Amino acid sequence: MNDPGVDGQRKRAVGSAQKRRAISPITRRILAVNVLALAVLVLGLLYVGEYRDGLIESETGALASQAELVAGALGEAAVTGGENEDHHLVEDVARQIVRRLATTTHTRARLFAPDGKLVTDSRMLVGPGGSVQVETLPPPGEKGSLTRYVLGIFDRIGALLQKPAPPFPRPQNGLDGKLLPEVTRAFEGEIGSALRTDPTGQTVLSVAVPVQRYKRIIGAIMLSKDTRLIEQAVYEVRLDILKVFAFALAVTVLLSIYLAGTIARPVHRLAEAAERIRRGLGRQSTIPDFTERNDEIGELSGALRDMTEALWQRMDAIEQFAADVAHEIKNPLSSLQSAVETIARLEDPEQQKKLLQIVREDVARLDRLISDISSASRVDAELSRAEMMPVDIADLVATLIGFLRDSGDSEKVRLEFDREHDAPIYVAGLEDRLMQVFRNLFSNAISFSPAGGLIRVAITASMGWVEITVDDDGPGIPAGAEMSIFERFYRERPADEKFGTHSGLGLSISKQIIDAHRGTIQATNRVGPDGKTLGARFIVRLPAMA
Repeated sequence: MNDPGVDGQRKRAVGSAQKRRAISPITRRILAVNVLALAVLVLGLLYVGEYRDGLIESETGALASQAELVAGALGEAAVTGGENEDHHLVEDVARQIVRRLATTTHTRARLFAPDGKLVTDSRMLVGPGGSVQVETLPPPGEKGSLTRYVLGIFDRIGALLQKPAPPFPRPQNGLDGKLLPEVTRAFEGEIGSALRTDPTGQTVLSVAVPVQRYKRIIGAIMLSKDTRLIEQAVYEVRLDILKVFAFALAVTVLLSIYLAGTIARPVHRLAEAAERIRRGLGRQSTIPDFTERNDEIGELSGALRDMTEALWQRMDAIEQFAADVAHEIKNPLSSLQSAVETIARLEDPEQQKKLLQIVREDVARLDRLISDISSASRVDAELSRAEMMPVDIADLVATLIGFLRDSGDSEKVRLEFDREHDAPIYVAGLEDRLMQVFRNLFSNAISFSPAGGLIRVAITASMGWVEITVDDDGPGIPAGAEMSIFERFYRERPADEKFGTHSGLGLSISKQIIDAHRGTIQATNRVGPDGKTLGARFIVRLPAMA
């Protein structure tokens, strides 16, 4: 039994939970899955490492070409000595050429002597007061952008997974070219490149090429350029990706909400309708019909509607059964009450014996009635729990006929059994309950058949069905009662049969059992050529097993 207090708390908890859910859990899950998948994709695209490496490689090639042009100019115009003489750089001329060409190429140029000494630096201005280093300021408005700040955080996280670029060396006694690997390679006659970070944290790309005169290396020119343009190009690509992501995110959220709504709202309505039906006392509340959706929600709606209708039918059947039981029990009880009250006033022993006999008969009638009612009540529960097993229906019918012949229950009639062949004919069912069905049919046929009558039982199998017919030579079924005889407590007994011998539940229980086996049972009359009723015929059809 349910505790009213616990049930009330559960209802209040469910109601408060529904009120708190501004967004259903299904909507949250769909949004989380879709947005997470999109976010992972965008995060992967934002890490444009290959694109950045391609830009650096392209910039390295451009710097190498520019460095070769500067080295060629220096080799032609800033070197003294003939073809067979010792060659060396003219530092004043070299400084002018380096500064002029560095301004044109927008790079920082450094010229190193063969011993590694820095000859000139395009960013160092030498004057009477000493040397001054020129620094290029970043464009205005570059800092402080929210997008750059967010992407900067992403870059810093990505930098933790990569090997950072080495810092630019800062010796105390001036920059020595031999400390730079790219300059060392240039002194060896090859083109060298390196990627470093300057003291401000800016990434700098450096390329060094040898300065030659008649195949003799007389120095090395190194061009350096920061990667601001590369970072700006990467930033613009990422910005475009973020714009596409924002649009895709908006579309994803809207579609997710729509998709979740098509799932969550109908399910929520179904749950509310089921709760109203559970709490309601009438049938005003119905399950919403979503079967036109042609999807799982529609199937659920149809199943719930069918289940609700089946439950109402079951409740109607229970109510009708209870009313019928009360009516059937009331008759013998009334007879008992009348007989008991009359016995107390009678003094004639013979009259008292007759009334006591009536009391015994009414008690026996009540016992049979209660036993049959109990059996009818157990059948439904047993059929819903039991597991169907293969049953040889032909062997079952033959066994039952043989038992009736041996037991003497069919002394006044003859039993005839006709089957197509001796092979087993299997159906899925409960053997005991199927035996009960055919025992009721045979007993009914025997009770209505005249003395010396013939009861014919035939069994055939075709088109996936097994058909069993039971014919008798009795008076037949009253016109219009072909369906009524399967109702509870229906009575149409032979005139010579004692009243109260049968409860009227046998055929009703039989139909209940056959329906649970997904079969059919029907009653009709056998009619002769002259239109005269020859007897009754009961036809049972059951699905056959392979």
